[in-house]
Amino acid sequence: MSDMRDEAMNSKAWPFEEARRVLKRYAKGAPEKGYVLFQTGYGPSGLPHIGTFGEVARTTMVRRAFEMISDIPTKLICFSDDMDGLRKVPGNVPNQEQMAEDLNLPLTVVRDPFGTHDSFGAHNNARLNAFLDSFGFEYEFASSTEYYKSGRFDEMLLLALERFDKIMEIMLPTLGAERQATYSPFLPVSPKTGHVLQVPTLERNVEKGTIVYEEPDGERVELPVTGGNVKMQWKPDWAMRWAALGVDYEMSGKDLIDSVTQASKICRALGQRPPECLSYELFNDEEGQKISKSKGNGLSMEEWLTYAAPESLQYFMFLKPKTAKRLYFDVIPKAVDEYHQQLRAYPGQDDKQKLANPVYHIHGHNVPASDMMVPFSMLLNLASASSAEDKDVLWGFIAKYAPEATPESHPGMDAAAGFAVRYFNDFVKPAKVYRAPTDQERVALEELAACFGDADKALDAITRKNAAMGREDELPKADFADEEFLQSVVFAIGKLHGFEPLRDWFKAIYEVCLGASQGPRFGGFAALYGVEETRALIAKALAGDLV
Repeated sequence: MSDMRDEAMNSKAWPFEEARRVLKRYAKGAPEKGYVLFQTGYGPSGLPHIGTFGEVARTTMVRRAFEMISDIPTKLICFSDDMDGLRKVPGNVPNQEQMAEDLNLPLTVVRDPFGTHDSFGAHNNARLNAFLDSFGFEYEFASSTEYYKSGRFDEMLLLALERFDKIMEIMLPTLGAERQATYSPFLPVSPKTGHVLQVPTLERNVEKGTIVYEEPDGERVELPVTGGNVKMQWKPDWAMRWAALGVDYEMSGKDLIDSVTQASKICRALGQRPPECLSYELFNDEEGQKISKSKGNGLSMEEWLTYAAPESLQYFMFLKPKTAKRLYFDVIPKAVDEYHQQLRAYPGQDDKQKLANPVYHIHGHNVPASDMMVPFSMLLNLASASSAEDKDVLWGFIAKYAPEATPESHPGMDAAAGFAVRYFNDFVKPAKVYRAPTDQERVALEELAACFGDADKALDAITRKNAAMGREDELPKADFADEEFLQSVVFAIGKLHGFEPLRDWFKAIYEVCLGASQGPRFGGFAALYGVEETRALIAKALAGDLV
C-alpha cells in the first residue's frame, strides 16, 4: 500500500491532483476539527438531476483520492439549502395553486404538493437521500433549516453582523444600482407571514445581535440574526457555511465562478480560509448548446439509467471535468464499452496505471471483474440484425457464442442485453437507413458471403490478398467460430476489391446490411450472430429486402 501511496502522490489523474491541493492545506498537521471536510450543495426547489449526481460522484472521487494519500479522516456533507424561500412555482409539480399560496415561505414550510411529507423541502430532501443512497455514496446529509435553527451557525452569524460593512463592500460592486439600494446579506424570516423577505437592513445592533427591517405593511421589526430568525443571501450564506463548518473542498459549475470569487472574499472577511474549489465545465446537448432543465434539451440522469448501468455514468463523469462534454443519447454505448474495456485492463496494470484508470476512481480498491463478453455496441447490432424485442433473443446468440454464460452467472451481461434492446428500439431502429450497394460493394459482398460458406474459398481469398500485398504470411486455421479468422476474411475481401481507405468497406457493410454507418468488428459480429445467419442477412441486403 505504501508503494501505491507513493504512486498516488505523483499521479496525474485529476482526483489525485485535487486531493494534493487539499493536503497542502494541512502540511503542518491535521485540522483542529479532526477531519477534512468535503461539501456538495443542493437547492431543493427541484428534484435531484444529473448535475447533482455528477457533483457528488466527482467529489467522492477526490475524497477517495485524498484518503489514498493521507491518514487524516474525511467527511462528505451534502448540504441542502432548504431554508431558502420559494421564489417561483416549479412547472413539474401538482397542486400549483397551493404552491402559489406558499410563495416566499422557506422550502421546509411550503406544503408538499405531493402530500407525502411535512413540506416540499422535506419531500425533495427525501428524494435526494434516496437518490444518493441508491448509488451507494457515503455522505452526511445536512439541512440548512436545521443548522440555522439549532444554532450551529449562530457564532458565525454574529460575526457576519459585526463585519456587515465588509460583506457589503464585497457584494455591492457586483450588483446593479436598483439591487444595491435594497440589498442586505441578511434575509429576515417574517414573524408575521413566515416569508423570507428580501428587504434592506435599516439598523444593526452588534451588542444585542439584532437587525431592524421594515415589513411590507410598514412596521419596523427588530430580529435576532441567530436561531433561525434570518437566513443569509446565498453568496454570503455559502461563505458563512464554509467559515462555520471549516469546509476544505467544494466543486461547482463554471457558471458559478463569480459566486465562488465573492464567497471566497466573504469567507476571508469572516476570518477563515475558503475551501479549495474546482470549477467544472457544464454539459452541452448534441448541438453544443448548454443543457437546461427549462429547455428540456440534453440527457437526463433517468434517461441514462434507462439505457445503461450507473457505473457507465460515473465513468462519463470522471472524464476531463474541466472540458465541456456533449451529453446526449449517442454517448451511452461508447461510455458503456469504454468502462468495460477499463475494467478488463485493470488486473494487468501496474500501480501507476491502476491509479490513472477511471475504474479505480469509481470503485476504489474493490474494482469488479467485467462479465461483458460481448460489447454493448455489438449487442445493438445483434438487436438490429435480429429485430430483437426482448433480451431473450440476444441470449440465444450469446449462449452459442459463450455456452458457459447464463443470465444468472453473468448478471451484468444480462442487464446490458436488456438495456441494448431498449436502446435499439428507442433510438437505433427509428433512425435506421439501409441503402442499396454500389456495383463494387455488391460484388465484394457476394464474395464475402461465398467465403463465409466455404473454407477453401475463404483461405484462397486470404492467400490472394497476401500475394497482392507482397506478403507470405502463414495461413490461419479455417474456423468459422473464430472471430479473428472471420475478420481476416472480411479484411481480405475489402483489400481484393480495392476499397481505399479500407474503412469504406466496413462502412459499406454496415450501411447495406445493418442500416448504420458504423459498428464493431464485423468478424466478431458474424461469430456472435452466426455465420449462416450472416450469410442470410447479406443475401437479404443484396436482394433489396432491407431497403
